[in-house]
Amino acid sequence: SGPGGGQSSWAQQVHRLAGPSGEDQPVAPWKPPREDPFAAAALRQASARPAGLGKRLAARLLDTAVLAAVTAVAAVPLGTKAIDHVNEKIDAAKLSGETVTVWLLDGTTSVYLGIVLAVLLLFGVVYEVLPTAKWGRTLGKKLLGLEVRDIEAHEPPEFGAALRRWLVYSIPGLLVIGVVGVLWCLFDRPWHQCLHDKAARTFVAG
Repeated sequence: SGPGGGQSSWAQQVHRLAGPSGEDQPVAPWKPPREDPFAAAALRQASARPAGLGKRLAARLLDTAVLAAVTAVAAVPLGTKAIDHVNEKIDAAKLSGETVTVWLLDGTTSVYLGIVLAVLLLFGVVYEVLPTAKWGRTLGKKLLGLEVRDIEAHEPPEFGAALRRWLVYSIPGLLVIGVVGVLWCLFDRPWHQCLHDKAARTFVAG
């Protein structure tokens, strides 16, 4: 019995049974265990679902605008030089008085084009690949609350996967046929993956 002849609490009874006889130590009240923050984080990661296609399109347009703005810094002056070079060839052909084939892509203009493509791809590595591998998102995805995640681990993809994702998106995109890979997500189930997501084994989470 407890003080005053009442019944001892359950905690006091367990304490007496567990502790040495004759000792009267204070009993700490029982508290439910706190939620494990690591388990909670894992549950939140596993509960991620594919993002809405509207938000994904908006994020892609923002990222494309940034890439286009930086690439234009190199493309505009080089494009101007390429146009001047072609016009000089046309003027020279007119002065010759003969029928001459003037190729738009020659040794000079192909170098200019290669520089522009190199700027686009290299800046894409800095802007797309590195942030995707580190945080799982670019600027556009961050503003829209989206993340790129590995389809199995639900974590940001490794650098190799992020690079593969960018190359499969950008190179076909330069040839215009990339629109097929982007539209693939409209029909893909259940993760709504584009072809560059298929290649990298990723999905875009909302």
